[in-house]
Amino acid sequence: MISIFDDMAQVTESEVRRMLPLVDEQRREEALRYKHLFGQFACLKSWLMLQDLLKPLGIKDLEMVYNDHGKPFLVHYPEVYFNLSHCKNGIAVAVDFSPIGIDIESFRSSNLALLSKTMNAPETEWILASADPVETFTQYWTKKEAVVKMRGTGIIDDLHHVLDGEGYRLETHINREKRYAFSIAFSQIP
Repeated sequence: MISIFDDMAQVTESEVRRMLPLVDEQRREEALRYKHLFGQFACLKSWLMLQDLLKPLGIKDLEMVYNDHGKPFLVHYPEVYFNLSHCKNGIAVAVDFSPIGIDIESFRSSNLALLSKTMNAPETEWILASADPVETFTQYWTKKEAVVKMRGTGIIDDLHHVLDGEGYRLETHINREKRYAFSIAFSQIP
């Protein structure tokens, strides 16, 4: 199950105040640690989106534990996996019964140093030769982020070879009007 929010006109102080009492104390404190309005909004909104996705599964207890890389898991529902992501143009939440990763990113340009640090030679060539290198870079970046988030490792992996592995399925979606891309990595556990 996937939920995407991209009505950024709703990012207001009044909306943050409205959402604060809808989450538990820990999430409220986490949201208020953000200095900027968008960080507060994204923290609260992503949590409420997660709650909405879990409701049909009968899950109301969102007590978390975290792996060594900071990936959260539900304490009382280890068979349910989720992932959250946000950027200035949107918020994305994914829930599944096997490991899942999601990443949403606003279109952003890259320089050659960033390309060489994050992309292998064929990916770099494809990005530079594409009709829209900014969009293509963003697509590749979201794919790599989604995979490492699904694995639960974060960006400690060698980013050049993240997409070389097996055992997952990728979906990438582009919103050209709102200038973002998001990718979902679904685990294909045998």
